[in-house]
Amino acid sequence: MLVDNVGDVTISNDGATILSLLEVEHPAGRIFVDLAQKQDKEVGDGTTSVVVIAAELLRRANELVKMKIHPTTIITGYRFACREAVKFMTEQLSIKVDTLGREALVNCAKTSMSSKIIGSDDDLFAPMAVDAMLAVKTINNRGETKYPVKAVNVLKAHGKSARESIFVKGYALNCTVASQAMKTRIPNAKIACLDMNLQKTRMHMGVHIVIDDPSQLEDIRKRESDITLERVRKILAAGANVILTTKGIDDLCLKEFVEAGAMAVRRCKKEDLKRIAKATGATLVSSLANLEGDETFEPTLLGTAEEVVQERISDDELILVKGTKVVNSSSIILRGANDYMLDEMERALHDTLSVIKRTLESGTVVPGGGAVESALNIYLENFATTLESREQLAMAEFAAALLVIPKQLAVNAAKDATDLVAKLRSYHSAAQNAPTGDRKKV
Repeated sequence: MLVDNVGDVTISNDGATILSLLEVEHPAGRIFVDLAQKQDKEVGDGTTSVVVIAAELLRRANELVKMKIHPTTIITGYRFACREAVKFMTEQLSIKVDTLGREALVNCAKTSMSSKIIGSDDDLFAPMAVDAMLAVKTINNRGETKYPVKAVNVLKAHGKSARESIFVKGYALNCTVASQAMKTRIPNAKIACLDMNLQKTRMHMGVHIVIDDPSQLEDIRKRESDITLERVRKILAAGANVILTTKGIDDLCLKEFVEAGAMAVRRCKKEDLKRIAKATGATLVSSLANLEGDETFEPTLLGTAEEVVQERISDDELILVKGTKVVNSSSIILRGANDYMLDEMERALHDTLSVIKRTLESGTVVPGGGAVESALNIYLENFATTLESREQLAMAEFAAALLVIPKQLAVNAAKDATDLVAKLRSYHSAAQNAPTGDRKKV
């Protein structure tokens, strides 16, 4: 539980979140904070493991410096060990996901969740996260298959238990239609994403108009309301039947939308509209003005979706954009007791979604539970003995540093770490030295 200087409370066991909220002064400490954030951005999970391994490498490097070994030698040894470790992992330890099927993805998700708040409900959240990521599969211009995490919209709703959380196909907006008289279901939707006010235009502050006839005052008022109505008519004339805006819509414009049979939603989050625009192929419009100074709205600015519908999910009304044409999208609606719990659930789910994305895009997995680290430790220790230079020491230290992960896992499980790690190393050593065809080799 962390309390900042304003008094905001954060309850988390996510490594990157905790480190980003700490005020770290030490230069090496700052590098660790930066490292955890980079890991969170690139991979999404494993932020704590990264810091633990990096700290151990730094501690062991410091011991080598005390032994009068130059830092450049240590860095060279570390880099060489890292290259060899990656090579050994890809060639010997990794398994293709294609051969393992969906079960492997669910297990990856469960592994990621095991230390998080949703770990006890992984039987619900793991398949949900896998379905959400598989639903947003896209193929880019280069023919690469991508699974964008941002295409999965995570909404938080108070009340009920975590097990009441649901997965919805389509992009969910935490808004409702602007008027009860509007349709709540629009098939073959043409979506206009606006970042502008559809309220009666008022003169800017400081604008003075001098009139000599009282009837002109009414003309000015009429023109003020006509300006916005003309904009609305231009948008509707372009073929739009769903209008999403980040600002307000007044009653005058609502009447126009209701008569046209269109659905209008106001006060949407700009971030949501950007994602919907990307998913549907729309353009987020902040002004109708063109280069000539006139106001126009082109049909090319509209996005398309199979259906936009307002549905009641649990206690809330949500707008769902289904069947988006450009990028598929899906949503997860989280339920929980309070804000702190929902925030932590969202962080845990983000980590899980990132892990599934990485697994699907790389197509390979490795065994967990410290098995990889122990195998690399044995391999690198043996490999280090083949070097005839000073880097041998750095490489041996790199190998020993990797054991910090299985040791920590054993301590967390309240087991005898020394005993367990010794057994694990002996098994890996026997497997790596066994001849081809031996049962131990597997």
